Order: sequence, then C-alpha cells, then structure tokens
Amino acid sequence: MTKTASQPLQRNYSLDALYKSAKVEPHIGTEFERGIQIRDILRAPNSDELLLDFAVLVSERVVVFLRDQDSTFDEQTEFVDRLGKLTGKPASSGLHSHPTTELTSELGEKALVISSDKGKKYAGVYGAGSELASRGWHSEYVRAPSALFCANADTRSITFEPVPSDYAALKIRELPPQGGDTLWSNAYEVYDRLSPAFAAFLEGLTATHEGTGFLQLEKLGFATINDGARGSPENVGRTLRAVHPVIRTNPVTGWKGVFVNGVFTKRINELSKDESDTVLAYLSSLVAQNHDLQVRFRWGKNDIAVWDNRSSFHTATTDYDADEFLRLGERATSLGERPYFDPVSSSRRQALGIPLTPARRAHIQSLEKAKASA
Repeated sequence: MTKTASQPLQRNYSLDALYKSAKVEPHIGTEFERGIQIRDILRAPNSDELLLDFAVLVSERVVVFLRDQDSTFDEQTEFVDRLGKLTGKPASSGLHSHPTTELTSELGEKALVISSDKGKKYAGVYGAGSELASRGWHSEYVRAPSALFCANADTRSITFEPVPSDYAALKIRELPPQGGDTLWSNAYEVYDRLSPAFAAFLEGLTATHEGTGFLQLEKLGFATINDGARGSPENVGRTLRAVHPVIRTNPVTGWKGVFVNGVFTKRINELSKDESDTVLAYLSSLVAQNHDLQVRFRWGKNDIAVWDNRSSFHTATTDYDADEFLRLGERATSLGERPYFDPVSSSRRQALGIPLTPARRAHIQSLEKAKASA
C-alpha cells in the first residue's frame, strides 16, 4: 500500500479558452457558467485535451458543478470513464457495478439510481435514523449506520472494494422545490488540519472497510448481491471487504488526503478497538465540524456534479418531505487504482504554498519555541 507514484499531472487550461468558471469556496468547488455541455466536450476535436484538463481540475478542486445538462446516461458514463483513462487508471478498471444494482435496471447495471422512494423503503427496515445530520458525511457514498438507508440518502459505498472509485458524476432529474442539497468536504484539507506528529502516525496505518449493510439488505430480501466482477477483476465475491491506507495519495495531484469514513471503515488495523474508535471519531469530526473545507450545492433540474472520490466526502441533505416530493437522479462511477500512500507526496497546502490555518500555525510556533528553549 506504500509506493512512489509518477509525477502529478498539471492543467493545460484548454477549458478556460472556451468556458468561464469560478471557485465556489476558497478550498473546494468550482462551478462553470451555463453553456458548457459534457456532450460538446466529448465530441470536440480536442476532446482528450479538454477532458484531461477537466479531470485535473476536478482532482484539484474536489468537485465541479455543471448546470442544465442535456446529456444521456451513456454520455455521463463515457465522460467519467474517459476522465479516469486520461489520468492513468489501470486498463482493468472500468465502470463500477454496485453490488446491489439490479442487472435489469432501466439504465443498465452501471447506473446507480439515487431515489428518495427507495430511501423511504429502506428506512422502514432500518429505522428512522439519527437526528444528527452531520453523521451523513461519507466518502464514496458512505453514511453512518443509523442514517444509511434514510429517505433520499446517497448511500452506496465502494470503499469495501479492493479497487474503489476515482471519478463520479451525479445528475439530478427530479428534485423538491426547496432542499435536497448535497455537501462535499475536502479530504486534502482534512489532512492539513492534522498536527505533524499525528499525520506521521496515521501515514503508517491501514484500515479495514466492509459493506456488511448490503449483505443485510440481501438477507432481508431487498437486494441481490452481484458477486462480480464489479468493474474490475479484483472486485469480486461476496465478502465486500478491503484494506486501504488511512492516508491516501491522489495520483493526479500528488496530494495526501484522509481516506476513512464513518460506516464502512470498521477498524484501523494496527490499533486496539478503543484506540481505533477514538481516532476514527476524531477524523469524522474534522470532516463535519470544519465548514471552511465544505461546499454546499443547491441543485437545479438536470445539473451534474463531478467529483474525485479519492479525495472527498459528501452527504445529501434530507430537509424536505420525501412523502410529498421526489428526488431522483443517476450516478455513473469510474473505478481507479488500488489506494496507496506515497511517502514523498505532499499536502495540498504545501504544494500550493497556502499557509496553514491560524490554529495550526500557532501550534507549530509553540513547538518550535519549546524546542528552542529546551
């Protein structure tokens, strides 16, 4: 799980010559002005150049928003697959088929349908869930157990796969008049909130991820597990279990990020259970409680969000009446590489020359002062 990667990729800025965009928040999120269509990018004479620029932009900014897309689902899947291919994903990595996606699905086995109707059905099995909305933060569609099957939950995780996702694109076709927003959080920035000693400690650790909730769905008759291959010859079987590094290097940017989540990360392997639970709870609190590393997107009909699953967390907001309003969309998910940690990779702030947060700077200064006076 430790290796030295190739040099990070750089933007070629070919998109900027055609389309206007702006940062949504300082540390996360870019939105393009209306007029850009992924179909036009796919069919452009220089489509590889444009798609490579788009992929690097997504990996740097974590999530990119496109308004009012008229694309088909086939174009949506082609888009994310080519983002991965152009940034060097293994030839054996294709599009993910989720273990619970029906093979007879209207849009095919590569589609993950996000439906508030399905969420209500699962909520009836698993209970009403938690009153703490912040427990919904997840990486690669993960949600805390009590919220895992709540209405409208974006609740499909593949961190239990040996080869998880690189890029994903979600298009919302139906939505309530208000509410149903999605929030993303920056895993690079979560890493930058760690003290140097704690970061170095985590860099040597691995964690076990398990998709036991989906096996429970099958046991209750709500799903049939697809035992593979789910987009990669390594993603097979019914155990739905994988071991990944706690700190992961994104091969596109070369930046370090925290790669654990609140549901499918069951245990940090090198720690006792109590130690593991404490560390995982602290990392989850960094994701949920730091609003300055988050972005909130208010969907419009047919909007698409594209994000890098290696370096992000996200959660849907269930602040509307799911008995009255429908929230419906489809997600296409590309598979990337086996997660790894590169010991010579850097943090995002270090790479971009961004100062540490005031609290972290004060901490570093206090350490240096204590060392000097020792």
